[in-house]
Amino acid sequence: MLRPFAHLVIIVLLTVVTQIGGVVWFAALFIARGRGRLVFFAVAVVLYGAAWGGARVVAPMFGRQAIPCFQVEPGQPSAAHPFFCLANRTYVTPDLARHLDGLGVYMETRFPGTHVRVLDGGFPFGSVPLLPHLSHGDGRKVDLALWYEGGGLRSPIGYFAFEQPESGAPEICGQTRGLTLRWDLAWLQPLWPEKPLDETRTGAALSWLAQNTPLGGKVFVEPHLVRKLGDAHSAIRFQGCRAARHDDHIHVQI
Repeated sequence: MLRPFAHLVIIVLLTVVTQIGGVVWFAALFIARGRGRLVFFAVAVVLYGAAWGGARVVAPMFGRQAIPCFQVEPGQPSAAHPFFCLANRTYVTPDLARHLDGLGVYMETRFPGTHVRVLDGGFPFGSVPLLPHLSHGDGRKVDLALWYEGGGLRSPIGYFAFEQPESGAPEICGQTRGLTLRWDLAWLQPLWPEKPLDETRTGAALSWLAQNTPLGGKVFVEPHLVRKLGDAHSAIRFQGCRAARHDDHIHVQI
């Protein structure tokens, strides 16, 4: 078996990524103690499955509900990748879930077959930070994948495939010093396929969000994408230079 320090690191990582995974790993250590790795991992998988299913049942009592893992009905928003669903990162408040349903119906009506794909939302319980985000702790924030020509995502999980500003566009942040999550990840960009942004569908979604997001809500998108898509609106904001780039996804909060 792994050494105690390795188990501690795994427990911390699983807690940070999934909220419930650390507790499951800790419980499996006691239940399968002395029975070998295979039994331990089997117990851990069974416990995680039970905890994962239980969270989906219990979370509504705490004011959260899970976005569906897979699209069952046309226009129904769902997780962009199984990771977000399995890691308990797609929980939102009922109000935000209804807001996304409205966007899904609009996109399906205007562009039949269009899928609203949810990236990170929040955890099922409590106001726990959803790292690496600076927010997403209260279930009232969610990230949506951009739409691309030909469908699908540019990166495996929807994040970090940035839409670069056009040549000559003004530099917004320059060299940001100190603590910042604004990663350009230039070394990673050549790995993603060349898939053009679907400006019609992305622009339509952004326009709907700008016009229908409740008063006080915000939609974060990089300024160069706003200019490109022509959706200037008071609800659409720039997230600032210390937060992550928002030209690989759309951040919605109510």
